[in-house]
Amino acid sequence: MNYSTLKKTVALSFASLMVVGIVNAQTDSTKTATATTTSTETTTPKVFGGAGQYNKFSIGVNVGATSPSVATGGSNDFTHNKVQLGYGISFREQLAHSFGLQLDLHGGKVEGDNSKYPGTGSGYDAQSFQTKFWSGTLSGVVNVATIDFLRRKNSVNFFVTAGAGLALYTPKVTFKDGTVVDYDGIAGGTAGAPGTSKFVKELIIPIGAGVKFRLSDAVALNLGYTETFVDGDNFDGLNRAYPTKDKYGYGYAGLEFTLGSKSKPSLEWVNPVALMYDELYDAALRQEVEALKGRVTNVETAVNDLKKDSDGDGVADQFDKCPGTAAGSVVDGSGCVIVFPKDTVATPTATAYSNIQFEFDSSVLRTSSYPVLDATSADLRSSGKAVEVDGYASSEGTAAHNIKLSKDRANSVKTYLVNSGVDAKKVKVKGFGETNPIADNSTEEGRVLNRRVQFKQK
Repeated sequence: MNYSTLKKTVALSFASLMVVGIVNAQTDSTKTATATTTSTETTTPKVFGGAGQYNKFSIGVNVGATSPSVATGGSNDFTHNKVQLGYGISFREQLAHSFGLQLDLHGGKVEGDNSKYPGTGSGYDAQSFQTKFWSGTLSGVVNVATIDFLRRKNSVNFFVTAGAGLALYTPKVTFKDGTVVDYDGIAGGTAGAPGTSKFVKELIIPIGAGVKFRLSDAVALNLGYTETFVDGDNFDGLNRAYPTKDKYGYGYAGLEFTLGSKSKPSLEWVNPVALMYDELYDAALRQEVEALKGRVTNVETAVNDLKKDSDGDGVADQFDKCPGTAAGSVVDGSGCVIVFPKDTVATPTATAYSNIQFEFDSSVLRTSSYPVLDATSADLRSSGKAVEVDGYASSEGTAAHNIKLSKDRANSVKTYLVNSGVDAKKVKVKGFGETNPIADNSTEEGRVLNRRVQFKQK
């Protein structure tokens, strides 16, 4: 099969595929709502459900026009472009809704001449060239925008591509004097040096952009343009204007077919905003949220029950062993009223140097101790005597804690005496902790008596 016949065959095949795609799109659009709903309900994607929910692989065919120049400009060895046929096939894996990896296989011809430059000289003695090429490239495809992003399903995507690959080509150059140099069979692209390699091999960098139209769940129409930069200056058969390198453009149209189960949507056409909206309003999810609210309510009720204190004594009902205590009552940890012994020294006629009593684990003076302290202060000031203030504690707590507590109690007494006019040098303070008890520490009455300060006159 010669090149012309191959070109016609590819063009007819592509046209047939495009017609089939359009017919499928129209057929899909006329399907009943019931069938569509059933298909989507069985495999409704979740936002974080993974790529397995979607069809990711696709195959495409394309055909278009080639030229030895590119839209972004630059120098060329030939001044006039001749449009030729290009064609290709692509295989893509969609890794995310906005990014995929694509393998492209392309073939075709690129042709140009110097009819727009009548001059002569080095390079311009070449009248025309024609290059047959085959290429394979791997590119990243990025969906950069869509005009349908706010709709339920995207139908138009704009994309850019970039990658690298290898091109095999055979330039054929015709000079003005009629000489023809055909690189077919010349190793490495050196004219006049026959070799065993049929094609010149060079690295190529393809960069492109395009727009894709969704025709159906499985078929899309691609319109794009690719600029291919060759890592060499022999693509057109001439090595002129060193160190420039050759390039060629390819504008194409193509059909792309998504592979996989019909019950799964294509990952490329996913609308994340609509998907998240659907998931937030999913009936099962809403039921889970309501169930969670119920569990939270139960926890709050349990906490409120734990905090409930009907008699206001500071002990929750669940731990109150003496419910219904009178307001203002002093209770212990179980909610029962604490009965304090009556003060033994509480009258204005109390005797000086009597013991000073304290509450449990406290070094704060009772108001009932003031008469004894006032009498003691008056005697010390009038007589000029010195006194030793000895602090004691009951047996609760550690020995170290009780030593500190007893000294704090003695200091409280000294502070009162000094503030009432007694010379601070006349008052010495000592703390004895739980030693030297004056009553039995195994009873509450005895412990109350042991929480004291004693005076020792000098």
